[in-house]
Amino acid sequence: MPNARLRNAMTAAEITSRGLAEAVGVDAKSVERWITKDRQPHPATRIKVAKLLGFEETYFWPALLGGEGASGATRAELVQFWARRNDVPPDVWRSLIEQTRDRMEILVYSGGFLVESFNLVDVIRAKSAEGVTVRLLLGDPASEAVRNRGKEEGLPTLPQRCQSTLEYLQEAVALPQVSIRVHSTPLYASQFRFDSSMLVNTHTYGSWAARSPVHHLQRVPSGQLFTYYSDTFDRVWATAKPVG
Repeated sequence: MPNARLRNAMTAAEITSRGLAEAVGVDAKSVERWITKDRQPHPATRIKVAKLLGFEETYFWPALLGGEGASGATRAELVQFWARRNDVPPDVWRSLIEQTRDRMEILVYSGGFLVESFNLVDVIRAKSAEGVTVRLLLGDPASEAVRNRGKEEGLPTLPQRCQSTLEYLQEAVALPQVSIRVHSTPLYASQFRFDSSMLVNTHTYGSWAARSPVHHLQRVPSGQLFTYYSDTFDRVWATAKPVG
């Protein structure tokens, strides 16, 4: 499995494979193997890499936490945390979307911000053309769960927003590898999966999703959080109704 954390940290620091190799005294091919094959550098080199990029070694190579078992691996799954969804930099969303090569899964009610800020249909069309499996779960506009959420958050137009997103996505329904369903479940967290990365937007009573916390998770061996949320997606998917 590729080391997405190392790759993302290098991108954020604007450091190329060659630049990192020169900085820590190895060849560029070694750095590429760290990224694409998740190989571990020698201990002294790991320390240099971690210090240069501003992270702990265990952030890039969670297997080093082996002695702590699942608890340590689960802590290593948390990449970043934001107090509000609005605080998540747009470049984080764009980077995760662009890097997706296998699977994109989204669980929301209306997901209006994806439509307004990231041209969701264009994203789905591009990912479909690349062979990415896309699964979208939207709130059923006619469901009691959506109506109740609208009342709780002071958004009586939430059902209409869900309907608008569904209408917007109609042209994506027939695309290869794309499946869209509507659900009527109480939504405790919106989920956005991009291969082995996931953004989880938790919800609390009476608070808008945009003003609620977001966790950036990265799947790691023996970790539990990523699997916990991906299993939740599958449970909702099993109860949802296909669109189109």
